[in-house]
Amino acid sequence: MPCTLQDNVYNARQPRSARKLKVWRYAGLMLTYRCNAACRFCYYYCGPQADGLLPTELAVQAWAALRRLAGPSAKIHLTGGEPFLVFDRLLEICQEAQRRGLGGADYVETNAGWVGDETETRRCLRALDETGLKRLKISWDVFHAEFVPADKVRLLVRLAQEELGPDRVLVRWQHWLNALDDTAALGESERLAVMRQAMAEEGGRFTGRAAETLGTLFADQSPDELIGRHCQRSILGAKGVHIDPYGNVFSGQCSGMAVGNLHTTGLDALWKGFDPDASDFWKTLCQAGPGGFLEPTRVLGYEPQARYASKCHLCTDIRRFFFDKGRYLSIICPNECYGTQGV
Repeated sequence: MPCTLQDNVYNARQPRSARKLKVWRYAGLMLTYRCNAACRFCYYYCGPQADGLLPTELAVQAWAALRRLAGPSAKIHLTGGEPFLVFDRLLEICQEAQRRGLGGADYVETNAGWVGDETETRRCLRALDETGLKRLKISWDVFHAEFVPADKVRLLVRLAQEELGPDRVLVRWQHWLNALDDTAALGESERLAVMRQAMAEEGGRFTGRAAETLGTLFADQSPDELIGRHCQRSILGAKGVHIDPYGNVFSGQCSGMAVGNLHTTGLDALWKGFDPDASDFWKTLCQAGPGGFLEPTRVLGYEPQARYASKCHLCTDIRRFFFDKGRYLSIICPNECYGTQGV
């Protein structure tokens, strides 16, 4: 039977009317931080020099645990970095999940940068199709266009539609693929103008590299203006997790903040035992948001920027300070989320 809200230790203490920690119903398995691109909007610091490889057994155990948590509504997607750069591991995980009766992945996400030989591309798609893969999701936009030519994306769209069928191929931001070939040919000022437009129209999170490279373009709030903007809804209301190559489990879209690690605790047990009130880090975020760290970090020497684009931008800046100071390292990790690997 799937878990109920009361199976979580935090929820069990709350009155009926209080907000509860939702049952996680999706998991994104990040096979690697390595990527052919180093997009400015990346929520991590993925790139050609990044590393990490998710073990097959750890991935399949997480897959099975999510099924125990959420039952038939559980959804798994495989992503990165760029998962096709480690295709053998991608295929092995999907095959092992199928062998254990877990079904096919809901989707595999790619930027198409790996596409070259048409015969080899078809072989990869057919191999994944045989594992029960439901959909292929191709992500490409003005940020990817600095690194991945549009012709590669169009080729993958065509081949995937032929091999899997049009209904099983999702193209994220199709309008950019129709309107843009690349941004690498643009001057820097033109490129930034197009990126600003994209962020304004489609939104984004200012974490990881995005906080560093794009945050200043939208920074219009002082740190004091962000005080009191708590994160309880985001933390308790997250519908799932992302699991990185080292087993770190990130709640929802909050990259670089681990609620635990699968090398020590299974995913279903991790959800049952996650108690934001038991950690001063999570408790501060839930009750006060990243602004709650401002005074304690100033005492330690932290100097906030004059303006931030959002509370996530402020949070990323404060967490990078904590990371550099060696604080909360069981939560604030790994290196690939804080730009310390030259990626």
